[in-house]
Amino acid sequence: MIGKFLEALYTKVFINIVVENSQTIVYVEVCSKNEVLQSIHKVFDTTTINTKMYDFIRAFFKETPFYYISILDKSSNHGAIPTCTLSEMGKYCDINSSEYICFSNDWAFYTSEYDLEAIKHEYRSIGLDFIFSPFAILATFFKDKIENTLAMFVLIEEGYLSFTVFDKSKLLYAEYLDMQHHKDDEDMLMDSALEDDDEDDVSLDGIDLEDMSIEDDVNSFDDFANIEDLDSDDDMDEFSEIQEVQENVEQEIDISTEGFNEDYQRFSLIQSALNTFYKDSKYESQFIETIYIANGVRISPDLKSYLEEEMFLNVYIRKIDLGVALCEMAKAEANEI
Repeated sequence: MIGKFLEALYTKVFINIVVENSQTIVYVEVCSKNEVLQSIHKVFDTTTINTKMYDFIRAFFKETPFYYISILDKSSNHGAIPTCTLSEMGKYCDINSSEYICFSNDWAFYTSEYDLEAIKHEYRSIGLDFIFSPFAILATFFKDKIENTLAMFVLIEEGYLSFTVFDKSKLLYAEYLDMQHHKDDEDMLMDSALEDDDEDDVSLDGIDLEDMSIEDDVNSFDDFANIEDLDSDDDMDEFSEIQEVQENVEQEIDISTEGFNEDYQRFSLIQSALNTFYKDSKYESQFIETIYIANGVRISPDLKSYLEEEMFLNVYIRKIDLGVALCEMAKAEANEI
C-alpha cells in the first residue's frame, strides 16, 4: 500500500537500450500513472556504454526512485525452443549452461549464462532491470496473428533476424540469425573457390610486347603529352566537376548495391531457415504459405518481391520501433512487480 502511494507521488521512467552494429539507441519514456509525459529517442555513436550515455541516462533516473532499465538481448547464444518441458529442452540447446523463461507454458526462450553475465557487467554502472529476448518482442508484437494462424514470423533488426513459425500460438520452430556471421562464412567459401581457380590458371596477365605496334606506342606518348592541355583553369574546373559527378554517381550505386545485397541476404537466410524447418526431423514441419515481418530497419520493396516471387509466400510487413516495443514490455513487467 505504501509503495502504491509513493508511486502516485513520483513519475516512472522507462529507459530502453537497443544496440546496433555501430551505434546505440536509447529510448526514454517519462510516465505519470497511465499518461506519457515525455518520450525521447537518443542515438550514441558507440556499442558500449560511455560517459555521454551514462550522463544522459542518469539525468532521468536520479529524479525518481521508480525507474526501469531494459535492453534487447543481442548475444550470440540465445534462441527459442518449442517446449517448456525440461527433459525435452536438451534436444534443442545446452540447457545446463543457459537460463530460460517459459512463454505461456508452451515454449521457452533462453540465453547462455555467460552471455547474460557479460551484458550485466557491461551495464553495471547503471544496472539492468530487464533483458528482453527478441523472440518475446516478436511474440508480443504479433500476438493477434500468432493466436489465430499458421505462419512464419520474422523480426528484422540491423544485422540480425529472429525467425519463428507458429501454429495458433504453438511454437514449431525458431532461429536467431546473425547476418554478419553468415556473410563471413559465404566470403570464406568464395575466397576458397577463387584460390582453386587461381591454382588452375597458370597464365600471366601481363603485356605481350609482340602484339604492340609502333603506332600504338606513338599514340600512347601522344596521349601522355596531351596532359599539358589540362593546365588551364577552365579545363581543370571542368575536369573537377566531371570527377565530382562521377564520384557522386558511384556513391549512389554503392549505397543502392549495399541495400540490395542486404535484402537479398535476408531473403536467403529466411529461405534457408524455412528449409531447415521442413527437413529437420526435430520439428513438426507444416507447409507455410504466409509470412509476417516486423521491420525494425530500412528495407526496400525487393525483399517482399523475393519472398513473393521466389517462395510464393503471402507477405505482410509491419514497422516496429524496437525502443518502443521494449518499453511496452518493461511497462507490463513493472506492473506485475
